[in-house]
Amino acid sequence: MALMLSGCSQKAAFEELADGGCSSEQAQLVDAHISAQIDAIAKKEWKVAYSFASPGFRSGVEIDQFIFIIGTQYGMLVDNQGYEFNACTIYNEKITQEVAVSSDSAVINLIYILSLEGEVLGVDSASTSGTKLET
Repeated sequence: MALMLSGCSQKAAFEELADGGCSSEQAQLVDAHISAQIDAIAKKEWKVAYSFASPGFRSGVEIDQFIFIIGTQYGMLVDNQGYEFNACTIYNEKITQEVAVSSDSAVINLIYILSLEGEVLGVDSASTSGTKLET
């Protein structure tokens, strides 16, 4: 279920991962990948959500560990009330995407790190970078 880059335009979007800001095409593909994972987490479709993790992540973390990590550290994704994408950058062949997740009365900022292995885009990690209270 991980995003397989098919079609010439999608492959071309990631042919060269030059340091700097993501192109609009790259950002759209990254946003779609992260959205699919967040939406699967919100529905508790764990196998689907896990499939959006990178092959490297999956080789070190089993699905039961993934479910535990989401439940204990990323509950805001399960109970999210919406999210929006901010800056997308590339550095050292890793893609960083900032995501603001609305949950309860706060906005939690997550930094996603994605990689491209072969033609497979996958989430390596997500970490919090701060919380803002909504008014």
